Amino acid sequence: MSNAEFSLLLTENAEFLRPFAINLTKDHESAKDLYQDTLYRAISNKDKYNVGTNIKAWLYTIMRNIFINDYRRKAKQSTVLDNSPNDFLIDQTFNKVVNDGITNLNLKEVNQFIHDLPELFRTPFNLYYEGYKYNEIADALNEPLGTIKSRIHFARKILKQKIQRY
Repeated sequence: MSNAEFSLLLTENAEFLRPFAINLTKDHESAKDLYQDTLYRAISNKDKYNVGTNIKAWLYTIMRNIFINDYRRKAKQSTVLDNSPNDFLIDQTFNKVVNDGITNLNLKEVNQFIHDLPELFRTPFNLYYEGYKYNEIADALNEPLGTIKSRIHFARKILKQKIQRY
């Protein structure tokens, strides 16, 4: 296959790679880089393409492999080797110790603030917090949807003020 024929075949099928790149990277700029890298690798390895086979599958495979290799490279870069006698691996992303005692104390206080809310606001707020949708809460309490949204909003506002004062 000549260079011109391969280039024509590549340009006809390259646009299908853009959505796949966005799906892999979840970022438009990274997707553009991945797309360009894929086309570059396809052109530089055109002699490895078997004429008559599915070029889209070939391009998708190149793109997927580039993405996986870049992901693995970035994962290795976030781990540092400590040259201490024990040769432990240190993860740079973990830089603090979790203290559940403070979290549990704060949670008790927040629960007390919620319990201190007026009944008018506490019931819809608790139902919303438990995962019910606005319309389900409105049906259960026989109140209009707007009233439920308003009460939940005011409950949040009251809680925010109490927590900030604390």
